[in-house]
Amino acid sequence: MREGTNTVVRREDYTAPAYWIRTVDLCFELDPAKTLVINKMTVERNADRPAEPMRLDGEDLNLTRVLVNGESVSFRVENDQLVLDTLPDGSFSLEIRTTCAPEKNTQLSGLYTSGGGFFTQCEAQGFRRITYFLDRPDVMAVFTVTLKADKAKYPVLLSNGNLLEQAELPNGRHMAKWHDPFPKPSYLFALVAANLVAREQKIRSRSGRDHLLQVYVRAGDLDKTEHAMNSLIASVAWDEARFGLSLDLERFMVVAVSDFNMGAMENKGLNIFNTKYVLANPATATDVDYAGIESVVGHEYFHNWTGNRVTCRDWFQLSLKEGLTVFRDQEFSQDLAGSPSARAVKRIDDVRALRQFQFPEDAGPMAHPVRPDSYQAIDNFYTATVYEKGAEVVRMQHTLVGREGFAKGMALYFQRHDGQAVTCDDFAQAIADANPGSELAARLPQFKRWYSQAGTPRVKALGRYDAPSRTYTLLLEQHSLPSTGQPSKEPYVIPVAMGLVSREGRPLPLQLEGEAAPVGTDRVLVLAEARQFFTFVNVDSEPVPSLLRGFSAPVTLEAPLADDDLLTLLAHDPDPFNRWEAGQRLALNRLLAAVQAGGELSVDEAFVGAMRSVLRHPELDAAFKELVLTLPGEGYLAEQLDVVDPQRIHAVRESMKQQLAQALRDDWAWAFEAHQVSGGYSPDPVSSGRRALANLALANLVQDAALRGDAVWPGKALQRFKDAGNMTDRFGALAALVNAHAELAAPALQRFHAHFKDEPLVIDKWFALQAGAPERDGSVFARAKALLAHPDFSLRNPNRARSLLMPLCLNNPAAFHRTDAAGYVFWADRVIEIDSINPQLASRLARALDRWKQLAEPYRSAAREAISRVAAKPDLSPDVREIVTRALQD
Repeated sequence: MREGTNTVVRREDYTAPAYWIRTVDLCFELDPAKTLVINKMTVERNADRPAEPMRLDGEDLNLTRVLVNGESVSFRVENDQLVLDTLPDGSFSLEIRTTCAPEKNTQLSGLYTSGGGFFTQCEAQGFRRITYFLDRPDVMAVFTVTLKADKAKYPVLLSNGNLLEQAELPNGRHMAKWHDPFPKPSYLFALVAANLVAREQKIRSRSGRDHLLQVYVRAGDLDKTEHAMNSLIASVAWDEARFGLSLDLERFMVVAVSDFNMGAMENKGLNIFNTKYVLANPATATDVDYAGIESVVGHEYFHNWTGNRVTCRDWFQLSLKEGLTVFRDQEFSQDLAGSPSARAVKRIDDVRALRQFQFPEDAGPMAHPVRPDSYQAIDNFYTATVYEKGAEVVRMQHTLVGREGFAKGMALYFQRHDGQAVTCDDFAQAIADANPGSELAARLPQFKRWYSQAGTPRVKALGRYDAPSRTYTLLLEQHSLPSTGQPSKEPYVIPVAMGLVSREGRPLPLQLEGEAAPVGTDRVLVLAEARQFFTFVNVDSEPVPSLLRGFSAPVTLEAPLADDDLLTLLAHDPDPFNRWEAGQRLALNRLLAAVQAGGELSVDEAFVGAMRSVLRHPELDAAFKELVLTLPGEGYLAEQLDVVDPQRIHAVRESMKQQLAQALRDDWAWAFEAHQVSGGYSPDPVSSGRRALANLALANLVQDAALRGDAVWPGKALQRFKDAGNMTDRFGALAALVNAHAELAAPALQRFHAHFKDEPLVIDKWFALQAGAPERDGSVFARAKALLAHPDFSLRNPNRARSLLMPLCLNNPAAFHRTDAAGYVFWADRVIEIDSINPQLASRLARALDRWKQLAEPYRSAAREAISRVAAKPDLSPDVREIVTRALQD
């Protein structure tokens, strides 16, 4: 399977390679302009395949020598592949010498330079930009790597595995030799050569082995690595405790680099991270940053087993490692959160992200199954569907077999497949086989439709209470809308966690018809048919159904609950997720009604009272209150509508925000004062929740004061901005001013920039805040456009480019979707410009108009014109061409 400019790669065409590479010995003579790579391999014919030429992938390489068993051989290069026609039978040695130019590599894929050092990113297909190779995940080899470089410029030389040797070389150079004893595919290869310093920590695993943990950063950032190291230590301990998986190398290294297309990369033993997910101290990082670091450090470490020791057979199986590892990092963060309420907050955050990014993807032109069937550019399938929906598919398996059953399934998975490249089917089979009496085992072929069918299933729920018989009958129906290439869908296996709540708020015992006695007050129903009835007996009064507790399946639930029902669940549901969901549904119903009625909204006292009750509730955690009182986003609102007018949605949502700010003015003032955090900074869930609620309260108070012309609360926000002892409080105050009080925002932004001008990650926040501010008069778009010319802005640094372009184009509908089409023109210009530098980054930005067909006029026609202009460029990368071509398809 080879990816070309217009080649469509299909899963059904998979065949095993004609050759296996068993060992790789790489030697690098590192030079920014011309790096020499000597690649010595032990190769073996695949005896299960007929004899054929060997085709090695390569890109932007200068080939100087090819030797087989030490002898020169003839070769040819066709379509970026090195072709060797005549090769010995059995096993043989192959040596390839190439050079590349890391300093010219703006794609940041393969070997490149950043900040005066060398770094690599090889997933998915970057290794072919380093040397000719069978660059596919099912070819796993043992690597030995020798790095040679100028010692003064590059004192730190790192690669995968264990350090074997270091030595001084003539002319001020030095070398380091590394060996990774575990076979791995080429996408997990890594090297770093740079001037770095390290925070180090020695630990002892449960098995009694000693390990060295290292976090490498540039010298000025060492004080920002404590949280990353603590997160790494916690990750190692958690994986041993929860799944019995131990660190298997002498050391584990994390390296932070400022130029990086992704969040981080799980290269075996040498994880390379975007600085965003390593660097943090209270003065420069928010609570959200701290949580992100903990999650991503955990995610990449957990890949050591779920992705490295067992990897994916082909890139269609990407969710085998990513979906599973997202599930694991979610569980890790929940377990570290501790209390049930803190766990619930984490779960709600994950579901909000799923709905914001994955649900629209499922409904758009880039819709694809968790295990895709085809691609043109594999980089385009590092998506919310593969990652977050993939995690939900793993979570459903966990639900169907239970926590202990899932642990048994994981153990069987590693027993069967350690050291192998396998498929999503292999994983699901192991979980099912370890739990032979489970619903998963009984319905495994049907359950696997979650891997093969695209789109978000819809579950409709209708309940009927019969007082004379004291029964409550619940009808569940499922259906799925057509998607590209899949006009019809078969029923899924959908676990529906549920309970029944009395009108007074009591959890009711659950006894299904035919059962001898009630089975608790919370259970999982399995919906496996197009429609099923579930009848509960001995129900004394008409209940309120609490369905899809904990968001037990990635579906859209259509349950026509009246306001009184939702108010009951908001006040009393023992499931925190559904309690939050009830509050969101109350707000959503009002917002959608106003949008569909033409834009007029008047918030009723029942809703205001419910929000006040949550805000003032003496037992609810502050973090949970903040989530309930944050209105559904404009993007989520848009996904509920057949035709979308972004400006009308924005106006209605802003109106509700303003009315709640006014109606709850005294309550917000109480919340702000009551939730101040004294003492030293800590990112723990309780303190973070208190800061989140205080910042939400301050934002509402400033907005209300600005509308009334009152200077008190804006003045307090400005003072808090100046005096804050941590970035969360400081940035919360700045955001309150930027979002509502332009007069005070301008000097505050100037002061913020002057104070943090030497902190790149903080300046990223400065750009993002301005581009993501609520649009009122066109000034946000104008400011974002002007910021392109700011001396600190650059399209070549992915973090900086994302900080301005993504908040505007993907997350600020009112500023982006303009009646004069200026937002679309801006988008098209940037996609074309970035594509010539960094196609991966350009393709992410290109996704901003995935859902253009849903737009009302004049937005729809203008968006199509902008997409067509991008598509008309003859030299587009495969990454961007695939996005815009699919967007324009009927």
